[in-house]
Amino acid sequence: MKEVLVIHYSQSGQLTEIINNIVSPLKNNETNLTFLNIEMETPFPFPWNKKEFYGVFPETFLQIPQKTKAVPEAILNKKYDLIIFGYAVWYLTPSLPTTSFLNSEDAKKLFAHTPIITVIGCRNMWIMAQEKMKKKLQELQAKLVGNIVLVDRHINHISVITIAQWMFSGKKERFLGIFPKPGVAQKDIDASVKFGPIIKSHLLKNNYTTLQPDLLEADAVKIKPFLITVDKRANVIFSKWAGLIQSKGDKNNPKRQLFVKMFNYYLLFAIWIIAPIVFILFLLTYLPLYGKLKKEKTYYASVALK
Repeated sequence: MKEVLVIHYSQSGQLTEIINNIVSPLKNNETNLTFLNIEMETPFPFPWNKKEFYGVFPETFLQIPQKTKAVPEAILNKKYDLIIFGYAVWYLTPSLPTTSFLNSEDAKKLFAHTPIITVIGCRNMWIMAQEKMKKKLQELQAKLVGNIVLVDRHINHISVITIAQWMFSGKKERFLGIFPKPGVAQKDIDASVKFGPIIKSHLLKNNYTTLQPDLLEADAVKIKPFLITVDKRANVIFSKWAGLIQSKGDKNNPKRQLFVKMFNYYLLFAIWIIAPIVFILFLLTYLPLYGKLKKEKTYYASVALK
């Protein structure tokens, strides 16, 4: 009997649905599934209000952990053949509940010397978040063997509008009746069940050497080269903003709140003004940089860590 631990944190329920679809083919007499939902000692709100949504930015980006609830002993004291770990992306970084859990003593015990498959559900930029995840898993002495990514496929500015509406209203519906539904398309969520048999085959063989290439053949990861460029540059800028805001004190400090508002305005400016300019520059340099971009796509689609 193979023991599989399925861990994730989801506010809206979207990631829960994705995870459940992926693992559904593993439910058989050869595999025992154990589910663990990450829970915070102080839960984050959903829907969000703008003050808390933007206020959580520095701690999220800097991966400053908060307290998570302890893992039940029955789960903690079992050895697993595989962990399937789902996470969302907040501010180009694994969500704060995700990084908080990974910094816990419970995570150290569960993840050490264990194969890990990450499952990401996000708007569109996840590449640098996954690099941060790779490094953390390495610190935990875990073995990343697979990665599956489901994203919102609508163009950037459309998804910004629809995701914001969803986060602040809590309703996954068509904004104003004209925009598409926010988040990962339902057809992609439903189709994610196709990854289950691939995982099952490698699990039963206890051999994950070719798991990621097999998942890639099933379109588990799709990378847009432009988003690699944006993600990298945004991480550099976010690091400066996060450090600056964090230096102003705790979240209730008026000076900090002022800088959070400034970051909010910067973010809107970056999305609506800077990003289109960067895209034009990217197109102008695409051919000269084609070889480099191709290598980057191959690397970021893999489970390797440079």
